Amino acid sequence: MLSAKDITIQFGERYLFHDVSFTIGAHDRVGLVGSNGAGKSTLLRILADISEPDSGSINKARYVTVGYLPQEGIVSSGNTLYHEVEYAFENVVLVRDEIAEAQRRLDELPPSSPEYLDTLEVFGELQHKLEDLDAFRMKSKIEQVLIGLGFSESDFARQTDEFSGGWQMRIEMAKLLLKEPSVLLLDEPTNHLDIESLQWLEEKLKGYNGAVVIVSHDRAFLDNLTKRTWALNSGNMEEYSGNYSFYEQERKIRREQQINAFKNQQQQIKQTEQFIERFRYKATKARQVQSRIKQLEKIDHIEIEDEEEEIRFHFPPARPSGSVVMDIKNVRKSYGDKEVFKGLNYTIERGDRIAVVGVNGAGKSTFVRMLAGVEDFNSGEIVAGYNVTQSYFAQHQAEELDLSSDVLGVVDSVATGEIRTRLRTILGAFLFRGEDVFKRVSVLSGGEKSRLALAKMLLQPANFLIMDEPTNHLDMRSKRVLQEALREYGGTFVIVSHDRAFLDTLVNKVAEFSHGSVRTFAGTVSDYLYKKKSSEAGSRRTDFWTGQEAEKSEAVSRQLEKGRTEHGERLRAEVPPGAQARNTDFSAKERRRIEAERRNELSRKLRPLKEKLKKVESEISVMEGRRKEIEVMMGDPDFYKNGEEARRISIEYRELESKLEERYFTWGELTEEIEQMGRE
Repeated sequence: MLSAKDITIQFGERYLFHDVSFTIGAHDRVGLVGSNGAGKSTLLRILADISEPDSGSINKARYVTVGYLPQEGIVSSGNTLYHEVEYAFENVVLVRDEIAEAQRRLDELPPSSPEYLDTLEVFGELQHKLEDLDAFRMKSKIEQVLIGLGFSESDFARQTDEFSGGWQMRIEMAKLLLKEPSVLLLDEPTNHLDIESLQWLEEKLKGYNGAVVIVSHDRAFLDNLTKRTWALNSGNMEEYSGNYSFYEQERKIRREQQINAFKNQQQQIKQTEQFIERFRYKATKARQVQSRIKQLEKIDHIEIEDEEEEIRFHFPPARPSGSVVMDIKNVRKSYGDKEVFKGLNYTIERGDRIAVVGVNGAGKSTFVRMLAGVEDFNSGEIVAGYNVTQSYFAQHQAEELDLSSDVLGVVDSVATGEIRTRLRTILGAFLFRGEDVFKRVSVLSGGEKSRLALAKMLLQPANFLIMDEPTNHLDMRSKRVLQEALREYGGTFVIVSHDRAFLDTLVNKVAEFSHGSVRTFAGTVSDYLYKKKSSEAGSRRTDFWTGQEAEKSEAVSRQLEKGRTEHGERLRAEVPPGAQARNTDFSAKERRRIEAERRNELSRKLRPLKEKLKKVESEISVMEGRRKEIEVMMGDPDFYKNGEEARRISIEYRELESKLEERYFTWGELTEEIEQMGRE
């Protein structure tokens, strides 16, 4: 569907890409990975035809469309949210405008004029065109996507200028999802999403009818979505036929094979050189010596990629706190007329490792700011426990750094003890390498300032950590360093984050904020999501096609009831005036008889469709069970030791995904047909 051939970009002597080639298939799910600066965003811009390579070409069929979501820099203004997103259906909007114009002319023209008849014919054609564009489902599609991405219905009429940068990115994502381009390129799409919106997006992309290429540092997001991984490193691209976890395991295997091949080659080179040196001046061996020299010249030397240094970071020791770290008592907090918390009570105990979750606007950041003492509240009290020393990180703290200092100076000003000897190594974990440590803070980007503020915060001794989205600007390696340090940390912490893979091995409690209240779940974020999903599954079931929870059977019942009501009204309308009073019993019996006949007829038509639907659902259940089995197998490190078996299972997994996609589509069509029959 889309292919790249010999893509090359060079800066001086350094290649960002060198003769990179690949193909994107119609339904591919690709994760694009690599360290910061490897060229991931640049490659997406080339695919989106925003940037051009120094050499090479991008080839795509004429019918293929490409949609691109950048990391930042998107701003919409001068429109309401709903109308801005509506432009995704540009063709529908244009046809509607043409219909409005035709209607205006019909109102003005005399009905007997030839122009009126011509306009009426055009009006009918435009109506048919609108139907062909599926315009009547446009409103429901827009509402589904906006609400799925975290907007409320009250936001629809707001001006887009009122939304912050993170919400602006959601607006752009909504437009892309509604346009449904053939190839969807997403650069860090999860950065501005809460867990609920992130889960919705995951399900939406699983059923997306096109190819998706994703750059993300969210491991769980990549693992749940992608089936191929492209790894950029030192100007080259390697392809792996699996998700991010598969890539990590396979990469280790490939590196071991590469090292063994390198050792074998070095041994052969050494033996050849010894032969040449030994017989260089012996006439009877001259031909053989020349042959060996030519062999050496032709050897394609195997190069071993430099393995990044394994960095370990330990928090500076702090005295333990009392058993109660923070006690929140009857706190009320509001912004003008908007009440965020009313009578909030919450206790944080020593050893708690709490993940704070909830939709955007539920009060997560307000809660942690109040804990940190940087946000006032209207009434109540927040009492710190005995001997509590806290440290707080939030994105805005990046703006409070000393602009006149350099990177190394910022962390050196707060570090104490033995850790000061390892500051450059620690800064390397937060992506400040080589001469970067001498950069002035004033010239750093927003992401670099955030990473520096986080490093500074972590170097200060504290027994209570409060962190608001600490992983937003970190790559996979930096997250691992922070994760390992937090895992070994002996104090208490509270983290606001949407990164499930990062949180899962760290937290023992989840605090869910919703409508001004908080509920606590014991366990990991995965435990919390499973419990939440299980509780909701009691009354509802999952729509396999869209991934949204929909009460399909109830919808059909409502349509049938509506049909019966409308039919009864039509019968009453057909009874002559006065006759209804005279023949009430007869009319009621007749109505019941006709309605019973219609119900029987509908039931007869629905039966084979329902049986087919039941069969498809059974097949989906079996396939999903097998898929889950394979995913468990793939999660076991030993799975990759038997290369042949791993490849066979990987092929089965891809085939299974393809078949499931087919079944989901069939399920959606059958459900739609049943609903349509109910409506008719």
